[in-house]
Amino acid sequence: MAKERTLSIIKPDATRRNLTGKINARFEDAGLRIVAQKRLWLTRGQAEAFYGVHKERAFFNDLCDFMVSGPVVAQVLEGDNAVAKNREVMGATNPAQADAGTIRKDFAESIEANSVHGSDSAENAAIEIAFFFSEIEIVG
Repeated sequence: MAKERTLSIIKPDATRRNLTGKINARFEDAGLRIVAQKRLWLTRGQAEAFYGVHKERAFFNDLCDFMVSGPVVAQVLEGDNAVAKNREVMGATNPAQADAGTIRKDFAESIEANSVHGSDSAENAAIEIAFFFSEIEIVG
């Protein structure tokens, strides 16, 4: 198996409800290690830059509004096939379609307020991790 890293963001709906520990336990129980973590409140500019790939999509402004509505927890998860494992633990983007026992099925409030973000590929993980963390902040 390939050891890799992925970005995880615990979104404002989850931090508002104090679910950070419960969500992190899911990652750790699945064999992922949290090797970097920070709690921050994104600015509008940071949210727009991070989600820039979606700029032309109808949901872009609402997504950015939501992501600046409260603090988030950005973190780097490490483990065997971390991108796929994280996506499995998170569940489908739409919580109504997520499998039982996944983070989104258990904690999401809506398709937008779905508690977590995770990188969708190893290539995007590297870009997303670099957006939030310098190499010195990642302790493996």
